[in-house]
Amino acid sequence: MTKIIDLNKTVYELVTSYPEIANIMADLGFSEIKKKVILQSVGKLTTIPKGAKMKNIPMDKIITAFKSNGFEVIGVENQADTDNKTENTTTESVKTDKKLSNTELIKSYLKRLGDKEDLESVRADFVKNFTDVDSLEIMKAEQELMNEGTPIEEVQKLCDVHSALFHGCTTHEQRPQIKIDKQALESAVNGANTKENKIDILIATEGHVLYTFTKENDNLATLLSTTKSKIEKQEDVTNELKQLREVSIHYAKKGDLLYPLLKVKYDISGPSNVMWGVDDEIRMTLSELEKEDNHNAEWYQKLTDVAIRMEEMVYKEANILFPICVEHFTDAEWQQIYRDSKDYSECLGVKKLIWQEGEISTENISVNTSNISVITENNKITMPGGYLTVEQLTALLNTIPMEITFVDAENINCFFNEGEKLFKRPSMAIGREVFSCHPPKIEVMVRQIIDDFRNNRNSRIPIWMEKEDKTMLVTYTAVRDRNGKYLGTVELVQDMTEAKEYFTNKK
Repeated sequence: MTKIIDLNKTVYELVTSYPEIANIMADLGFSEIKKKVILQSVGKLTTIPKGAKMKNIPMDKIITAFKSNGFEVIGVENQADTDNKTENTTTESVKTDKKLSNTELIKSYLKRLGDKEDLESVRADFVKNFTDVDSLEIMKAEQELMNEGTPIEEVQKLCDVHSALFHGCTTHEQRPQIKIDKQALESAVNGANTKENKIDILIATEGHVLYTFTKENDNLATLLSTTKSKIEKQEDVTNELKQLREVSIHYAKKGDLLYPLLKVKYDISGPSNVMWGVDDEIRMTLSELEKEDNHNAEWYQKLTDVAIRMEEMVYKEANILFPICVEHFTDAEWQQIYRDSKDYSECLGVKKLIWQEGEISTENISVNTSNISVITENNKITMPGGYLTVEQLTALLNTIPMEITFVDAENINCFFNEGEKLFKRPSMAIGREVFSCHPPKIEVMVRQIIDDFRNNRNSRIPIWMEKEDKTMLVTYTAVRDRNGKYLGTVELVQDMTEAKEYFTNKK
């Protein structure tokens, strides 16, 4: 039977029909085709002739290689016409591009993608102007697009295509690979690490947040590969889906520990505005899939699509998000992130390890109450209802069977009680504006609640929800003084599972 290659079809379609094509193309110089995430994203949007043009590989060489491997090649004439039409457009585009700054150039490419221009035609122009691109420039371009009025939702929808544009071109990917051995780690502890190898050092340091994040992503990538393989064979993936849902813990750590710090202290809002939203969409899709009993073709396709989005997120974390964090976060901030990360459950088969430097910093933390001006005689805080010492008040608030959060009238997180929490509250969020601690979709709701409280349109909002098989009541209440002046908002999170079971059984 004759094997036919139609050059009008996408690379993904051809490789799906004839898997051996991947090896032939890799030998010709299309090495990225071996990466599943590239094949699943860029491969679905480009043809062999377009890829050849971008790589500057002669089509006659490609056709000869396919024929020598027993293929018949068709569609050559149509592609020649298409190439002629796009050549003039590309030339004019490059002339214009060279007049722009790097950020403006990247924005122009992202706008073209937003206008639904073919990914590979945009990528062809991109590689003509960039040998590499810094992760911060990518985030800055997306951030400026949103500042100029592009809706967050639109940027989120294009997030995966944006990262596909930069595959293989980020500065992080093109840096020299450094072997991190015991000696290198010891040198790093003594301050010998450089900007170029700092991220490699941190990722190799047992117990460090980036070590854990990277191990989780490695395991996630393997799990995604297994899942997609089973989907292709139409095998049961119930167990794999259950494991995939653990990514919610991984995403929650990013959302609580990395995104807000970048946004508030370093004015880098791209991750929180875009990636955080995509994280939530992925979590929601996985939850919906697990609840669905009818595992038909549509269900499997939806799982395949979200698996591809998760692979893209792994790429974006490794090559965009983590390098930005390493470039900005101080040692003290990494230590604080490490301490707060202990409150989260293990996920994706990665065990919690001790980071010695973080543990040493923990031992040096002490609470200083000597300068609290309201402490009166006998170390007591006097209030209208009586008096308590700081020790007593702290223990009392920690004993109340609720998660307590207080946000003051300036919208600043002022207090979390201690203890295990279903809704994590990292200590590093104290002193930050409350809105920075929520993903874009939730931020809108929080702003509305506080605005209603501030303007006396409402005083209490209860929200019931199911979380991790528990029935939770989250109550937002306005805190006012005796004269009705708004002082802030308290959030009370209460596990109502026991009460639900009690009244259900009583019936």
